Amino acid sequence: MSAERPSLPPVRLHTEAELARDALSAPLLARAARLARWAGPETRVGAGGELAEAQLPAAAEHLGLADDEDGAAYASEAWRLAVDTGLVDVQDPQDESAPGEGPDGDAEGTVTVGENLALLTGGSPQEVLGIWLDGLDAVHADATAPAFDDFADLVNEDGSVDFDALDWDPETEAEFLDGVLGNLYLLTLAEAGPGAAPVPLPALAASVVVPDDMDEPTDEVLEQVSEAMMRLDDQFRVLEPIGIVEYRPVDETLLSGDGEEPEADDEDVTRYGMVRLTPLGLYGIRERMLEAGVDAPAVGDLADKGADALLDGIAYYPEDAARSEVVLWLGHRGTEGAAQAAAELLAAARGSDGGAPLRRLHCQQALASVGPEAEPAVRAVLDDPELGGLARVWLAERGAADVPVPPESMIFWLAVDTIAAQLDADGDIDELQELVEGLSGRHSGFFDEVWRVDHPATAEVLEAMGRLHRDRKTAKDARKAAFKARSHHRR
Repeated sequence: MSAERPSLPPVRLHTEAELARDALSAPLLARAARLARWAGPETRVGAGGELAEAQLPAAAEHLGLADDEDGAAYASEAWRLAVDTGLVDVQDPQDESAPGEGPDGDAEGTVTVGENLALLTGGSPQEVLGIWLDGLDAVHADATAPAFDDFADLVNEDGSVDFDALDWDPETEAEFLDGVLGNLYLLTLAEAGPGAAPVPLPALAASVVVPDDMDEPTDEVLEQVSEAMMRLDDQFRVLEPIGIVEYRPVDETLLSGDGEEPEADDEDVTRYGMVRLTPLGLYGIRERMLEAGVDAPAVGDLADKGADALLDGIAYYPEDAARSEVVLWLGHRGTEGAAQAAAELLAAARGSDGGAPLRRLHCQQALASVGPEAEPAVRAVLDDPELGGLARVWLAERGAADVPVPPESMIFWLAVDTIAAQLDADGDIDELQELVEGLSGRHSGFFDEVWRVDHPATAEVLEAMGRLHRDRKTAKDARKAAFKARSHHRR
């Protein structure tokens, strides 16, 4: 059975130590930590755990934001994150030991240092990242929360909140933002990871609004793209302080006084907003996807797995990612384990299932990274009908002496196996054509003999050669050989 293709390409993540340093320097978490250390027995909070309004000026001053017109709002935001991430523990104002009512008559509680505060400086990188991920969840919830001008208008006579009046579906909002972040994740991987060019906000909005089969967006769809841009502009402004994106907001001069959308003919796309995923953002979004059950591999995931898991896992990786995964896998075993690693790779490459040709191709490539220590294990399979061909190729490429001449049957079997692997890998069509024409042209009477090869993919390979070969007569010979192979294997 062929290995399943991962739903996403593998991501290259920074080390946990590097990511933890990034997390600690994220502006919002850094402010939350400063407020958690500043808080004391006299700090008062409201019934919802929010910092009492009378405390906000002092909190803003502690953060160096006293002269910022939004200083109190930043302090309030940082305090909420400190509560949500366990940097401070809030004592319920309804508790009998709580202070009771404040000067304005509202119930007040107190705070104590949370257990997680010490982990920010004394914990492991994994523990720091765990706290940061809790913060990301909280900020994500804030980014998808409804916006309203006057909360009082939403309160019913009995004191309950009329959420229906908000026209807000929390699941729909969360799915929209997760879809956008997922597309940004894919775009970042396609551009070889963080450090790639930022993505224009209009393009990102269009990626979740415009149907894939729509060649030319309608006016209605373009209006939806503009609306999505404005939603994302607000959401990325909320997300940036937690460190997952670098964001250049929409230029407010593009908006008219009555809140109309940006003019569509402005040529400077950067004025419409630009967003770049950070290394910490790649990590955070991948963790959210894994939690949701999405197959989101990372280079290094297979380092401590067996050779069978390695060869199956890298089956559809890009070439550079597959090579890096193999190097990490071999490094996990060390120089002393190189010979055993080679033997394990060869054993895992055996098989007649649909994924076996691609496993053997990756095995051969992996053995190139093992070095001379692999030679005893390679020579041990010279007579193996499935591995003898690749063993000879490996030895010849290293200039080894005493490489036995392969029997003709092994030559043809290896040709079928090699093409089957490349077909499964969906490689470059021009390279595949060159491979097909090179293998068939290297042996006189190739199609008179190859149809007899006892390989599960013989007929399929010959049919593909008939489609790919640019010489019409040779292509016809390949199709005839494919018919013979099917008849031969049905007996």
